[in-house]
Amino acid sequence: MPNIRSSADLRNNYNEISSFCHQYTEPVFITKNGKGDLAVMSIETYEKLMGRFELYGLLQEGLQDVQDGKTRPLSEALADLRAKRAK
Repeated sequence: MPNIRSSADLRNNYNEISSFCHQYTEPVFITKNGKGDLAVMSIETYEKLMGRFELYGLLQEGLQDVQDGKTRPLSEALADLRAKRAK
């Protein structure tokens, strides 16, 4: 269940909300005038989320390369890597 707090709660109970964000890897949703306004999370949670997005993007690029036929045999790729390492 999402943790929803008001902007007044954020202002008045910052340390409590900060502790929650560090203890649990989920955002706290902040409302302003009864409507969703912000999502607050720890830096660690944010960095993990951004890392996942980057990984998903790289995986999508790889899948697109396979679909476009931009592939080559593993033995050829490994031979190129070994040749570069030997230089």
